[in-house]
Parts: sequence; C-alpha cells; structure tokens
Amino acid sequence: MKPRKLVILLTAGLVLTTAACGGDSSDSDAGGGVTITVACQPPKTAPKQREAWNQDVATFEKAHPGVKVKSTDQQPCFDPKTFAAKLAGGQMETVFMVPVTNYADVISKKQAKDITGVTDLVKNYGDIRQDVRDMVTVDGKVYGVPNVSYSVGLVYNRKLFEEAGLDPDAPPKTWDEVRAAAKKIADLGDGYVGYGEYGGGNVGGWHFAQSIFSRGGEMVVDGKAAFNSPEGKAVLRTLHDMRWKDDSVGSRVLIGWEALMQQMAAGKTGMMLGAPDVVTDVVQKFQGEKDDYGITGIPEGKASLSGGEAYMINPKANAAETRAAMQWIDFQFNTPGKGRHDYARGKANGEAVGVPNNDYMGGSPTGRKIAEDRTANAVLPVEYYQPYVDTSKNVELKLEPAHAQELYAVLDVAMSAVLTRESADIDKLLEDAETKANGILARG
Repeated sequence: MKPRKLVILLTAGLVLTTAACGGDSSDSDAGGGVTITVACQPPKTAPKQREAWNQDVATFEKAHPGVKVKSTDQQPCFDPKTFAAKLAGGQMETVFMVPVTNYADVISKKQAKDITGVTDLVKNYGDIRQDVRDMVTVDGKVYGVPNVSYSVGLVYNRKLFEEAGLDPDAPPKTWDEVRAAAKKIADLGDGYVGYGEYGGGNVGGWHFAQSIFSRGGEMVVDGKAAFNSPEGKAVLRTLHDMRWKDDSVGSRVLIGWEALMQQMAAGKTGMMLGAPDVVTDVVQKFQGEKDDYGITGIPEGKASLSGGEAYMINPKANAAETRAAMQWIDFQFNTPGKGRHDYARGKANGEAVGVPNNDYMGGSPTGRKIAEDRTANAVLPVEYYQPYVDTSKNVELKLEPAHAQELYAVLDVAMSAVLTRESADIDKLLEDAETKANGILARG
C-alpha cells in the first residue's frame, strides 16, 4: 500500500435502468431506476480535475439513458482510520476503492460482492495481468476490478547527479552504489541530502519492508516474523552508516509521506524509494522541476513491494446496481482514451502526464494502447523513466504481510533509532521488533 497519500484514483456514482442495461426482469428491483454512489470525486480545490470528472459523468449518463450519477468527494478517499468502521457500519458507497493492503481483509469479512459472473462487463478485464487479477480472486471467485498496480523503484534527481559528477543515465543498481552516490551528493554542501528516508508514521516500517524485499529477505514466513535476518540487519546497518559515517541522509527524521516528497521537490535531495507516481506529485503538487527527476528499478532488484488498488462493490448492491457499477468501472477506468486514461485532456488540464506509474494491464493490447497514448501526450521526459520500465518488469512482486500497518509501526522504532542514535544496537532493535511482531501475528 501507499501509507503516504496512497495515490487514490477517482471513481463516480451511477444510476442505470434495466432497459439501458439490456438485462432481463431479474436485473432490476429498483423501480425503474438504479442509483449507485461511488467515492472520490475530485475536491473543489482541484477545479479542472473536478470538471473533467463531471464531464465523464455526463458522458456516461448520456450513453445510459435514465442514469443519475451521485458522487461523493471525501478526501482523502481512503482513510485507514475510518475505512473499517465505514464498511462495518454499512456506510460505504456502492462502488468503493480498496488498496491492496486491505484486499484480504475486506474479502474475508464478506464486505465485497462476488462479481465473478459479471466481469465480462469490463470489456478489457482479460487484459489485466493475471498476477494482478489473482490478488482479488479467492477460491475461484472474483471480488474486485484492479486498476492500479506498481512496483517500487528508486526516484533520483538527475541534476544533482550531474553536479556530483555522477552519470544520470547510469543510476545505482545496488545498495552499495546508492550509498556511494549519496555520499557524493551530500558532499555538494550544507543542506544537501544524498538519500532520503523515513523514521515514523508507519512509512519508516513500510520502507524497511521495501528494502528487505529488494535484498531477498522476507517480512513474514509461515505466520512468524522473518525480518530479524541478515537482510534485515543490512537494511538498518546501511542506513545507520549513511547517517553516522557518511552524513548523507540528513539529520531530520521524516514522518509523513509528503515530507520526503517536499524535500525532493526542493531540489537538494538526491534519491528516495518510491513508485513512479512520486515524480507526478513532486512535479505537480510540490512544484519540482520536471526535467530534474528520473526513475530506475529498486536497488538489488531481487523483489519489490507491490502496491495497487481495486474497485469493489458493496455486497448490498442488487443485480441491476452491480451491472451498472461494472459498466462504469469499464468506462471510467479501463478504456483507453476515456476517463482517467484520457491523457490528451490531462495534458490540456496541466497534469504531469508521462510517468509509467501503472502497469496493471501489462503488455496486453489494452496495456500497449494506454502506454502509447500516455507517451504521445507526455509533458514529462519519458526517456528519464526508461531504466524503471526496463528493470521493473523482471522484479518479483511481493504482497504486504498480514497486519502490515501494525508491523510497520513496530519497525518504525528501529528505523528511527538508527537515524537518531549512533549507538543504536541493531541486533537488539530487531529482536525487540520480532517479539512484538510475533505477538501481533499470533492474533491471526
């Protein structure tokens, strides 16, 4: 998942009559009209994106006579503090977004509808990568339509690489190379940070997971903590030495996800772990220079934490509502040139088009068409992201472990310790974290 902002994509509400759906009498029990609410309408503070959303709603309604669309604009769309309570209380929209972290929990609690029989309403469903579809499939039954999938890479500042005498077209491939590059960037002068990292807010533990996977380690094996390992110790040792021997990670302990992106946008931080959409936010939200940033695969590249999102349907939805919802998901999220894949409109609206931030369709015909449209309308230098495209396709994707957020909070302690105490005992930190983690995992 993205414990930062989570890069939540837009959805909408729908209404659809049986006649418009082309269904039989069993498809409608809504008295001639079907209303489906969907969260995540862009906020009023993003007027162009909100207007684009409203245009899409109108287009969809015109194509489906009788449709009445209702949208909610709660921001952030996914709030881990309220999500579970909203679901349990029956307050969730008919169509709602679920991050990959929560797939298993939502499905196991029967809080998402079985849509196995209607996946054909998403015309390109078969083009979604099989491994991505598998994440929302349990015992042969489908519970969601994925439309975001990504692996973590290394985002870096090409301008700082050049200033430090590094080749921006040959970014680091190993953690040793990351450390060496970070030292050179930090040596540029006061205020320069070679490599940015987190120490709290669950994002510290989240980045620990990314780093241990990249080295070939594991977080959990057979229901027990597995991070107290050579790979886990290497994560903390490298970070400790970069802080206290190289002085290349800065002295601030960053907590919130946006804190590091703001630091990257300021132009004095050389590298950070992140999905490609980090570049989008650094440029679009925090006004970083678009020509400064590149992306490559995660160092070592043995595996990467997978992130993503899917749209699921409220189990209370009747047949007609479910049908309408699937047609909306097809229109808004899975059709090249339409909805969120309308890159020409995004370019006209000043969006940072061009980052390869979503590979859920892979190399399928739909995936290729989406990639072509994105490149054709790019306002960002797509060639700077090719190292990520070339390397990430060969990186094994890892799902987040059970109780991920609780485990991340536990590992925040270790991450913060090595960033704030030169005398931090790495063995003891991981032993303590392992004990706490096993207590959490034992609850099932």
